[in-house]
Amino acid sequence: MNYLQARRQGGTFVLRMEDTDQGRSTPESVQAILDGLSWLGIDWDEGPGKEGPYAPYFQMQRLDTYRQHADQLIAEGKAYRCYCTKEDLDAQRQAAEKAGGAFKYPGTCRERTEPPAGRSASEAVIRFKMPAGDGSVSFTDKALGTITKTHSDLDDWVMMRADGIPVYNFGCVIDDHLMDITLVARGQEHVNSTFPQLMLYQALGWTPPDFAHLPLILGPDREKLSKRKHPEADVMVHKRNGIMPEALLNFVIRLGWSHGNDEVISREQMLEWFDFSDVGTTSGVWNPEKLLWLNQQWMKQLPVETVVERLLPFLEAKGVQAKGDPRLDTLVRTLRERSNTLEDIATTAANVYFRSGITLDEKAAAKHLSGESLNLLRKVRETLAALPGWSVEALDGVVKQVSEAASVGMGKVAQPIRVALTGNTTSPGIGETLVLVGREEALRRIDAALTRA
Repeated sequence: MNYLQARRQGGTFVLRMEDTDQGRSTPESVQAILDGLSWLGIDWDEGPGKEGPYAPYFQMQRLDTYRQHADQLIAEGKAYRCYCTKEDLDAQRQAAEKAGGAFKYPGTCRERTEPPAGRSASEAVIRFKMPAGDGSVSFTDKALGTITKTHSDLDDWVMMRADGIPVYNFGCVIDDHLMDITLVARGQEHVNSTFPQLMLYQALGWTPPDFAHLPLILGPDREKLSKRKHPEADVMVHKRNGIMPEALLNFVIRLGWSHGNDEVISREQMLEWFDFSDVGTTSGVWNPEKLLWLNQQWMKQLPVETVVERLLPFLEAKGVQAKGDPRLDTLVRTLRERSNTLEDIATTAANVYFRSGITLDEKAAAKHLSGESLNLLRKVRETLAALPGWSVEALDGVVKQVSEAASVGMGKVAQPIRVALTGNTTSPGIGETLVLVGREEALRRIDAALTRA
């Protein structure tokens, strides 16, 4: 939604890597983010690979900047070094929980000017000094409206760890201001983070950006979507599964925003219609069936040549070298009507249309390749072999001709052909199926079915 708003307003979309969690922020995880955004067509104006006036765009490359601002706040009496040990704080937290209350840092080091005996400033975290006395802080969220919190609900929060790495609430404020960010749209779990951030803006004399807190995306288990728990959270998993980027983008935006009853929404329509007033307030639950439905709609809407191009890697993964095959356009037009993903199309194509021979389903064969059905199939085979051309119209005409001659319904003729060609009782139309299998292979498969008699 940051992207949509930036594009709608003619603004600058900045991609910043908040990589201070070194355990989770690896070169591989960064590349996964870049790959996912690029695949979805979400292009950024400034950020990794597109250096702009506010570089660098990785927080771990901006540590000196954070240190300078932390030192400034300490010098102005708006922050201080805290030497409390983890053990002391854990004990205080447990005592508060045992008493049935919430732990708030009691300000032990708030007025300390020198480190305790045996300690040095390099061992201290840096805490923001909340203003003394009563008061409140509020902001008008573009999605949720006005939200207020009293100062008494906030404590002297940690701004910077002892190793010089900023915590989220500190680093993002410094970066957002220095990068001239005017809008921050993020998940609703960050609503409470906004209040200490606003206090920091106030302390530094800066004007905060606008905020919009968006509904969370929940996994199918109704827990917050997380890569550690949900494979759905990995964008590139969907690419590997044969989901179209247009479908995934459409699906995700609809989890938190709507435009009337519209379901299939293009990027152009998103850019035209998006407004924060239409953003919901309740979390959206990941619905795999809805994603598959949307994906099928997009496979049917996109130009055939686009689907063909995206299908080729899936065929190649199955050992099928189909680039340049004249049947591809027809195959896509035919199979996308009954497939949910590119993987589905590739599987059907590889198993039925790009191989020699077919494995028959025994139940289907017993029902449709015996008795009178075989006689009808023989007549079809004779008529097909005599055809001068191999078009859908001519092939469908054979089914009609044989059924009329035998005074039976066309289904009585079509099903034996379908089973002989595909091995089962479901396929596209007979004419299309014969075209896709090809003349020589189709006659071989029918001959193989006839030998079962």
